[in-house]
Amino acid sequence: MADDCPVFDGLYDFCSMYTGASLEGAVKLNHNCCDIAINWSGGLHHAKKFEASGFCYVNDIVIAILEMLKYHPRVLYIDIDIHHGDGVQEAFYLTDRVMTVSFHKYGNYFFPGTGDMFEIGHESGRYYSVNVPLKEGIDDASYNQVFKPVIEAVMEYYRPTAIVLQCGADSLSGDRLGCFSLSTKGHGECVSFTKKFGVPLLVVGGGGYTPRNVARCWAYETGLLVDTDMPVEIPYNTEYFQYFAPDFSLHPEVITRQENGNSRQYLEAIVKHVYDNLRMVQHAPSVQMQDVPLDGCTIDDQENELDPDSRLHLSEEDKRVEPDNEFYDGEKDNDKAEDNDVTSSTNRN
Repeated sequence: MADDCPVFDGLYDFCSMYTGASLEGAVKLNHNCCDIAINWSGGLHHAKKFEASGFCYVNDIVIAILEMLKYHPRVLYIDIDIHHGDGVQEAFYLTDRVMTVSFHKYGNYFFPGTGDMFEIGHESGRYYSVNVPLKEGIDDASYNQVFKPVIEAVMEYYRPTAIVLQCGADSLSGDRLGCFSLSTKGHGECVSFTKKFGVPLLVVGGGGYTPRNVARCWAYETGLLVDTDMPVEIPYNTEYFQYFAPDFSLHPEVITRQENGNSRQYLEAIVKHVYDNLRMVQHAPSVQMQDVPLDGCTIDDQENELDPDSRLHLSEEDKRVEPDNEFYDGEKDNDKAEDNDVTSSTNRN
């Protein structure tokens, strides 16, 4: 255990819950129970096989990807945390079944000190590790200038059958440990862009050290993932309303603390380097047939064991979700117009 990973009461339960949530999400994706699974408590990408690191005790991402590999020949891992996803890269550095793509701050001894663009994998995994090292102060426009072309090229060459997206919110502007200048909309644009490919998607959380901004970001991105427009104003009746002062907005103002050190030429050079490496990749590597191991967890048993003391179980309520337009009340309500016509005709009779 490192100094940044202290032991505390409930540590085992904490690790079990966030790791189990990512594992269950992977199982549900494998069995087509959903198209997108979300676990904001997961995304602890620094933990390694024999070492806890960077506030990360168990690498739930690696466990979830291993579960997905039972059914998917190729899994793509995308990391938009400000820190390099070293634990995930290390786990799959020698295989071509997982391609890791990390966008992160690199240089000046920034933690964890890995993630140079020349870390490209080894043996069977050579060219299957993609690193995009960025400098401080990058804004939405510059970030999208490098994110979209890189991901498009990866999808074209690698053709993954499943994606894991780590959405660390410490890349937002105003983070206590971060030095990027991304807005919640810019961060969310990466989520929307990844979602549009229509590939089974597991979304996990990650870093973020300004809690009010983390909550805003992940709430907004949840709305993007479920195709729901989120109101800009935070509801006044929420329990933590006062923490979002003074603007009480879902999209806080971006305060630039450092100049953007990423020139257009620098970003274009990175994209070109990624393109050159992807040309060396075997197009959509295949996997030989083999017996499928047992699932990491069984979904059916969990759903059958409902709490007998609970009148409305959460899973039962989720099955009865009504569309937003189920009880529409407005001037254009067709049912209301029909009712008025019926009432008028009755009065005339």
